[in-house]
Amino acid sequence: MIYLQLFLSFLQVGMFSVGGGYAAIPLIQEQVVSGHAWLTMGEFTDLVTLAEMTPGPIAVNSATFVGIRIAGPLGALIATLGCITPSLFIVSLLAYIYYRYKSVSVLQSILSSLRPAVVALIAGAGLSILKQVAFPGNSFVLSSVNWIGVLIFAAAFVALRKFKTNPILTMLCCGAANLVIGLLLR
Repeated sequence: MIYLQLFLSFLQVGMFSVGGGYAAIPLIQEQVVSGHAWLTMGEFTDLVTLAEMTPGPIAVNSATFVGIRIAGPLGALIATLGCITPSLFIVSLLAYIYYRYKSVSVLQSILSSLRPAVVALIAGAGLSILKQVAFPGNSFVLSSVNWIGVLIFAAAFVALRKFKTNPILTMLCCGAANLVIGLLLR
């Protein structure tokens, strides 16, 4: 009975948490704290902290942690399956529709018109992060620490675009450069 409750609870979380991991937190809280009283509010806060720290989606990590806490490893598997099942079906359906109708010109027109919007969304997120790094607190005056961040960003951009370096290696080099320069400036 507990396995069915875990599956159905996290099936609801997976089905209705549109908008990403942070949108799922209130749904998870409703299920595990209010609905079934599997966790106290303090334990739920710890759960969210752990789910954010570990790699992967918050909802899936939460399902795994709650499942293992309530019903052991099998509970973790069942809760996780409940959380990912709606996405599995939706993505499979979308993939089927795409492969079935990928040669239709209307679909290609829709997809080609969405590409600039996706690029704009990604660029907007990148620019807002860059603004936060370069101009913290809405100050438009760059301090020496901010200049270093901007220079590291520019070097990474050039390395990725012009020299086609490995993105993971570039991130590691940027982190190491920031750490060394930060230690030298102290």
